[in-house]
Formats: sequence, structure tokens, C-alpha cells
Amino acid sequence: MSDLGEFPDRLLLFDGICSLCNASVRFVLRHDPRERIHFAPLQSDLAKELLTRYEQDHQTLTSLVYLRKGRLFTRSRGALELARDLGFPWALTYLFVVVPGPLRDLVYDLAARNRYRWFGVKDACMLPPAGVADRFHGEV
Repeated sequence: MSDLGEFPDRLLLFDGICSLCNASVRFVLRHDPRERIHFAPLQSDLAKELLTRYEQDHQTLTSLVYLRKGRLFTRSRGALELARDLGFPWALTYLFVVVPGPLRDLVYDLAARNRYRWFGVKDACMLPPAGVADRFHGEV
């Protein structure tokens, strides 16, 4: 993989076979008018290499991962930082940062553990919607 500086300064790593995660990516695409946020499935070699660089175990990770300007955020903090970058009104959810992280992560982890059961699972990673393929990175 090339130097991290070549990548966009906002990169969302998501579970490519998770229906909830795919819906979240489509939501971000609709609500990111400045097109700053880019995407890569957690199943991709790119995601695995990035996670290794940040000393995260890609085998056990059940969280979205949000990279912004070289900083890595996971679980509820990743979701809050992502929403913050979407601007108003979604950025208002960042106010939940005052809730202690372990409590936020308890709720996040409940949804993460049950996402396949509640929302379904795909046979393969999602294909980028037309017109935004340049914002998707990583081969699976």
C-alpha cells in the first residue's frame, strides 16, 4: 500500500456485507454534499493494512472505523465523529460525546452484535452507487 498521505483525510471503514452498514454508507453519501468522506469495506486488503498500522485487530473488529486526518475512531466515537463531519443537523448528535464512552459503547456494541440478525447480511460487499465509485477504495 502507498503512503497514507495519498488517501483522503476522511475514510469510513464499514462492514461491507452488513445491511445496516450499507444503509449507513448510503445515508452518508446523501448527506455529505461536499463529498469529503470516502469509503472502504472492512473486508478489503486496504482496511486490513490500515488497521494493522493502527494496531487494531481486523479479525475481531465489529465496529465501524472512521479515519480523519490520521486519527482513528471506533465504535460510538467513530459514529459521533462521522456525524459531526456531516454538518447540521447531523452534527448535533455529537453532543452525545458528553455521555461517558463506556455507556455509549454499551449501546453501540448491542447494535453491532445484533446487526446481522436485526437488519440482515449480504452475500457480497456492496457495489458503489453510480457516480460515486471514486469515493470507494480497496479491493475485496
